[in-house]
Amino acid sequence: MALAPLVKLVLGTFAFAIFWVLAVFPAVPFLPIGRTAGSLLGAILMVIFQLISPAQAYASIDLSILGLLFGTIVVSVYLERADAFIYLSKLLSWKSLGAEDLVCRVCLLSAISSAFFTNDTSCMMLTEFVLQVAKQHNLPPQPFLLALASSSNIGSSASPIGNPQNLVVAVNGQIPFLTFFVGIAPAAVVGVFVNAVIIICMYWRELSSHHKEEDDANAETVADDDTSFYRLSPATSPHFPRSSFQERSILLDMEGSPSSHGNSAYFNTLRYRSDAGETDMLRVPSIMLESAGNSSACKKWKSILWKSCVYLVTLGMLIAMVMGINMSWAAVTAAVALMVLDFKDAQPCLEKVSYSLLILFCGMFMTIEGFNKTGIPGCLWEFVEPFAQINRASGIAVLAVLILVLTNMVSNVPTVLLLGARMAASAACISPDYVKKSWLTLAWVSTVAGNLSLLGSAANMVVCEQASRAPNLGYNLSFWSHLKFGVPSTIIVTAIGLTIIR
Repeated sequence: MALAPLVKLVLGTFAFAIFWVLAVFPAVPFLPIGRTAGSLLGAILMVIFQLISPAQAYASIDLSILGLLFGTIVVSVYLERADAFIYLSKLLSWKSLGAEDLVCRVCLLSAISSAFFTNDTSCMMLTEFVLQVAKQHNLPPQPFLLALASSSNIGSSASPIGNPQNLVVAVNGQIPFLTFFVGIAPAAVVGVFVNAVIIICMYWRELSSHHKEEDDANAETVADDDTSFYRLSPATSPHFPRSSFQERSILLDMEGSPSSHGNSAYFNTLRYRSDAGETDMLRVPSIMLESAGNSSACKKWKSILWKSCVYLVTLGMLIAMVMGINMSWAAVTAAVALMVLDFKDAQPCLEKVSYSLLILFCGMFMTIEGFNKTGIPGCLWEFVEPFAQINRASGIAVLAVLILVLTNMVSNVPTVLLLGARMAASAACISPDYVKKSWLTLAWVSTVAGNLSLLGSAANMVVCEQASRAPNLGYNLSFWSHLKFGVPSTIIVTAIGLTIIR
């Protein structure tokens, strides 16, 4: 592919460089406007520098990807309201067998939830709970935070709705949900297992040294619980006569409750009786208790029914995707169905949608389209292509290194947008059977490559930020501590997964 004229080449490279700097360093001192504004700035510069026209800029936006992203975010919001993540997080502490068992549970739980609820959402919901579990068992939080972030990235590679770059691969590569899942899920399962083993091996000393402390802490907790129970038990607490002030306070509270308005005469009679016994004071008309019980039971059943509807709609969305129905429309339909079933103003839930992420994608599509017009990506691919044949082991290794480097330089979604079509075209020249493998290879490596450094994926940053801001549980996951684990984990997991993907 020929390069663009020198002026457009320089201007297009400058616009892409602005986009790249703000994507990697959103708070850069000379222009701290963030990733979303940076992507829009890159897109506007591409149009101003006449690398693309306004019509071409709008045409480059893939609405099916945006629709799929919007739908999955809305469904995740309703799943959060339905306590799905609370139920999942409870599995962490259920009959735990020790520190190593907890690490494996964190890896497995974050991987499964990320495959179907997106990795960023899972990390946001589970980070604080993981910190609580580590503190409860008197364990260092670092291995658990690394397990959460890294396994969420690996697990999210298993499905098209696990992360944004997979959405791009599935839509642009026209890969059905089930085909995508069957192609990568085995590699993801093995990758999560290997990742857990690496974490346990690297932090074996820290985890083992806390076994005795954990047992002591649990014993103290049990003792405290027994003492607390003893102190709160009416059968074992000493009896003290109730003062008239306490009597009047209780009666005023009961009288002021909504259920006692029809019984004010009863309470007024007791209120000023100096000889009223404790039994009289605590005697409440049975109709009040029945009313409160019926109201509570009704609310409970309504909550159970609504949560069941949320889970059924989500399951229906996944089944529709597996059956080959358009993934974007399946996600949007599920989102709208949940809004209708909620039978409330959907504005509070829609406000939780990350519209800045959707705008970021719009700007990214336009910026990448303009950068492609410079001819630089095409020329670089023509240079690499002879060494990156998908039908040879050496070619796959070259592709993996290229994707890994680009992912950590320009992020995963731009890497997929830059390389996807070129890799597919190169694979089609060898054999049409290799086209799907090229897309799946791109999805796998670009996702797992996010584990290399703390800045490699948004999920890593979410865990880092959530952990540092957690009240009374704050922990700072440093760049170097993540890099020390990320380099060996990324290389080993990526290599093993490439041998499994078919």
